[in-house]
Amino acid sequence: MKQPTPRGEISALVLATIAAPAPTQEESLVQLGTLVAERVSGTPDILRDDDLQLALFCLYELHYSGIDDAGDDWEWHPGLLGIRRLIEGAFEQAVRSRVVLGDLPDSSSEAVCAELFRMTGEDAGPSMSRFVARSATEDQLREFLVHKSIYQLKEADPHTWAIPRLTGRAKAALVEIQADEYGNGLPTRMHSALFARTMRDLGMDDTYGAYLDAVPAITLASNNLMSLFGLNRRLRGAIVGHLAAYEMTSSQPNRLHSRGFKRHGHGEEAREYFDEHVEADAVHEQIAGRDMAGGLVEQDPRLLPDVLFGAAAGIALDVLMTQHILEAWEAGRSSLHHVGAVAA
Repeated sequence: MKQPTPRGEISALVLATIAAPAPTQEESLVQLGTLVAERVSGTPDILRDDDLQLALFCLYELHYSGIDDAGDDWEWHPGLLGIRRLIEGAFEQAVRSRVVLGDLPDSSSEAVCAELFRMTGEDAGPSMSRFVARSATEDQLREFLVHKSIYQLKEADPHTWAIPRLTGRAKAALVEIQADEYGNGLPTRMHSALFARTMRDLGMDDTYGAYLDAVPAITLASNNLMSLFGLNRRLRGAIVGHLAAYEMTSSQPNRLHSRGFKRHGHGEEAREYFDEHVEADAVHEQIAGRDMAGGLVEQDPRLLPDVLFGAAAGIALDVLMTQHILEAWEAGRSSLHHVGAVAA
C-alpha cells in the first residue's frame, strides 16, 4: 500500500519512522511513545481521532500487505509493538465502554446462535442498505464504495488470523466460510476481486488503499476493530463473534445494495459482488452462528462473553459509521474528507 497522507503529528511520525531502517530510529520511537501516551489520555474520542486511527491502521498494515518504503523488520519490532499497544489499549477500552451485554445465554451451540441472531436482528440505527436501494445518488454510490473499499479490497484477511487459534468444529467452520471468501481457489471469484470489479465498472481506482486519504476516522476505526480482534490471540472469541455478526447482517443488505446499483443502470458486472453475497451469506450465517461461534463456546465456555462482545462491538461501530455517512448526505455534503476523491 502506498504511504497515506498524515493526519497529525503522530501519524506523521509513524510514517517517517517506518520509512527508515529500524536501528536508526531509537530516538524517534522514544518521541513517538511520549506523544502517543499524551494523546491517548487526552483525546476526547479516540474513535473519531483521525491522527490516532490512521496511525493504528498503518501499524496494523505492517502485518498485511505492508506500506511502501517500510522495511519488513518493522513488523515485529518490539518498540513499535509497544507503541501500537498503547493506542489499541485505549481503542479497546473506548469500544468496551460503548458495548453493554445483557444476560448471557447458556453455552450450547443453539443458544449462542439464537442470541447472535437476536443481537443482529435488533433495529440498531439507520439503514445504509435501504438508503442505497431507494435514495442514493450516483455520487453517493461511489462514496459508499470508498468506505467499503478499505476492508472489501482485502476481504476476508482480518478474520483469517483466527484460523490457527481455533480447533475442531469451530476451525472447520471458519475455514469453510473463508474458502468461499477467497473464491474456492479461483482468483477471479475472490470476493475482493469481485468488489474490485464493481469499482472498475464505476470508473474508480481499485488499488488497495487508493482511497485511504478520503475516509474519516470512524471508517478507519471500524476496520481497525477487526485487526485488533484478529491480531490478539486473547481476543479470538471476539473475532469469531465479529465474523458471525458480519455474516448474519450481510445477505439482505447486499440484496438491497444490488437493487440500488441496478436503479442507476449498472449491470450484472457491477452488481455481481452484492449478488454473490446474497446467496453465500445466507448459508454462511448458519455456519457462523452454530458451528463456528456456537462450536467455539461449546468447546470453551469461558469465551462466551468475548464472542458476544465481538459481535456487539462490530454492530456498534458499523452503526456509528452509518450515522456519520447518512447524516452527511442528509445535510447535502460529502461523507468523505476529499469530495473530489471519487470523481469518475
